[in-house]
Amino acid sequence: MRKHFRKYYEQASRFLSNDIGIDLGTANTLVYMRGKGIVVNEPSVVAVNQKTGQVVAVGAAAKQMLGRTPGHIIAVRPIVEGVISDYEVTEEMIAYLVTRAQKETKKIWGPRVVVGVPSAITNVETRAVRDAAMNSGAREVHIVEEPMAAAIGVRLPIFEPVGTMIIDIGGGTTNVAVISLGGVVRSKNIKIAGDRLNNDIIAYIRNEFKILIGEKTAENAKITIGSVLPHGVAETIVKGRDLVTGLPREVIITDADIRTAITPSIDNIIEGTREVLETTPPELISDIMQRGICLVGGGALLRGMSELLRETMKIPIVVADDPLTAVARGTGVILENLRHYKDILIKNDDDLPQAK
Repeated sequence: MRKHFRKYYEQASRFLSNDIGIDLGTANTLVYMRGKGIVVNEPSVVAVNQKTGQVVAVGAAAKQMLGRTPGHIIAVRPIVEGVISDYEVTEEMIAYLVTRAQKETKKIWGPRVVVGVPSAITNVETRAVRDAAMNSGAREVHIVEEPMAAAIGVRLPIFEPVGTMIIDIGGGTTNVAVISLGGVVRSKNIKIAGDRLNNDIIAYIRNEFKILIGEKTAENAKITIGSVLPHGVAETIVKGRDLVTGLPREVIITDADIRTAITPSIDNIIEGTREVLETTPPELISDIMQRGICLVGGGALLRGMSELLRETMKIPIVVADDPLTAVARGTGVILENLRHYKDILIKNDDDLPQAK
């Protein structure tokens, strides 16, 4: 009886509600809708009017306001190092993005939502994500670790008895995980990723050229000429405030400058990856050496990153197709067959057995 009821309930829910996957990233938030694919890809930035408490802008429009707002408006990034730092603003952001995703296909029931979060997230942080999604109008909320979602998104054989390794270099964190038989065998959440690299560039230019630049300028320089290995010579112009005169000034920086700035952080990412490999069982190491390591996230696009990892680890590195959307696509695959993937989801506190 329960089996038939569940079947009819699932069929009804497809007609009466949407299925939505969310990659709640530090730099960008992606929203996947079942049947449509990725429908929203926006920066995780919210502009708030402090006088009224109202949200002025979300996403790309809010990011344009970073460093440019009057005193009563602040542009904030509510996700820091992969976890919620400002609960109310995060709730507003999720509600806005979910509403935008459903604007043409709004249904009677609230959506069923799968959210990707960093590995090793605490119970308190998990509950914050779950509550924020529920309060934004979701009917059901399921949480999955980002490395697992990314592995599913790039179609790695996570349920087979073989070792699969994935490195997800995002905006706030780098997640390294070894997966086998539908579970994470070893993992590490490194608090170094794209945002740290931007800050490294800001600090380097301040110290070397005595110019203060903004985060957006640093990010553009990283994307334009950034590399972790020499690949010829590339240069770009950056503009900022001269720390000596206080006046505007511009300088030309090269890829060597970017490389010098970010190398310590890149070394920490490599060291964290090595630590995961050092504690991985030998049989799984053998599988990984044969199958290689899959690289996803925005950091996968940094020039020379895959080559540097290959040289350092002595293991093949495979950069996933469209690495920026791997986690969001993984949440979409999970939504297609939620029962099949139920064991990989982070359990809700209410689902766990209570102590007597």
